[in-house]
Amino acid sequence: MNIQKLVTQQRRYFQSGATLSYTFRRKALAKLGHALDTNESLLKQALYKDLHKSPSESYMAEIGMVKAELSYCIKHLKSWMRPHPVRTGPASFPASSFTVVQPYGVTLIMAPWNYPVLLCLDPLIDAIAAGNCVILKPSAYTPTVSAILSEMLSSIYSEKYIAVVEGGRNENTVLLEQPFDYIFFTGSISVGKHVLKKAACHLTPVTLELGGKSPCIVDKTADIRLAARRIVFGKLLNSGQTCVAPDYLLVHPSVKEKLLRAMKHELQKMLGENPLASEEYPRMVNEKHYNRIMNLIKGENAVTGGYGNPETLQIAPTILDAVRLTSPVMQEEIFGPVLPVLTFSSRAEILSILRLSGTPLACYLFTRDRSMEKWVLSRIPFGGGCINDTILHLATSEMPFGGMGSSGMGGYHGKAGFETFSHRKSIVKKYKWPDLPMRYHPYRKWKDTIIRQILR
Repeated sequence: MNIQKLVTQQRRYFQSGATLSYTFRRKALAKLGHALDTNESLLKQALYKDLHKSPSESYMAEIGMVKAELSYCIKHLKSWMRPHPVRTGPASFPASSFTVVQPYGVTLIMAPWNYPVLLCLDPLIDAIAAGNCVILKPSAYTPTVSAILSEMLSSIYSEKYIAVVEGGRNENTVLLEQPFDYIFFTGSISVGKHVLKKAACHLTPVTLELGGKSPCIVDKTADIRLAARRIVFGKLLNSGQTCVAPDYLLVHPSVKEKLLRAMKHELQKMLGENPLASEEYPRMVNEKHYNRIMNLIKGENAVTGGYGNPETLQIAPTILDAVRLTSPVMQEEIFGPVLPVLTFSSRAEILSILRLSGTPLACYLFTRDRSMEKWVLSRIPFGGGCINDTILHLATSEMPFGGMGSSGMGGYHGKAGFETFSHRKSIVKKYKWPDLPMRYHPYRKWKDTIIRQILR
């Protein structure tokens, strides 16, 4: 596939104005909905082959969420596209003022392997709703899913409108040399820096959805049984290969042992005595990733788990106790079913620990103390999170999802996603009369007096 030619073809199609109308966008979204229904079974099979995801998890955490985003965008699209009136300031009086949204044009969406359906199609929905052309680049690490998505999308869209580019590093390199109008990237911090650097060559705006070490704080007032169940759920989802999975626990010493016992109980209840025998338990995406996680466990005190199966690339859910801040497992995002446990005695200690790991994409707090809740929300920088739960803040189209600092920039989902792929123009529509003379030369003291009265 000639990528440069593809970008030129899409730019010509976008400039024709074909994608701009409400009718066109709504039909394009409806086509995707129909294709999802038709290909749901194939996508579940592909997710199982690439990641050993069960059909239930595939629907709950990927396909179902895409369908929810799609129906939300279709429902609200017309209102999002309307001009939005705003109050006219005294400097522009008499006039009417409003904002209008315009698509960027030819956009690039680069998706990761951990949620290959969700993280390809969710931003694609937002880009279509906003009226853009899209080149979608799925991950080479999930080739079965990528092939299904390529076939599915090419069957409903012309490549001059929506195109899928499969492949690996070579294709990524060529894509990032092109003058896109917008780039949406989900992936690692290191690759995100490279994407931002390449985008700067063309002054291309970028959304980066990255990751980081997302903490889970459990204070002494928390409901421990509830916390254990919901922490385990968040960590087990996709076998920990989730950008907003709890990366490590910060637990008050007075409840640590009770929490560890409760989490071990929940793990056994969910996956049984031998979790690696479960048909519903995902695997690591490849051997390289499996070996990286196993090396992080090495030498640590595993109170449960701590082993894996190199043939199936599965790693048992692992809880590590007495972890040091200098341990290898605390030096990078884990992205696997391993949960280090640290303790804290004061709020100041929480801050000092969190400052070592950059700005996390998510933060979770289990507490019944309202003052602790307010303190975490006001003092700790992070992308988003939950109080007394994990993961669920990203499962809604009503709120933007995204990071800050080292965990990314920009957000999407629902209206936030529509606006991410749109430029909002500010317009003043001036009336012909009266044409106030204060702004014109020659300037005089009486004009200055009136301007001071207006602009204060």
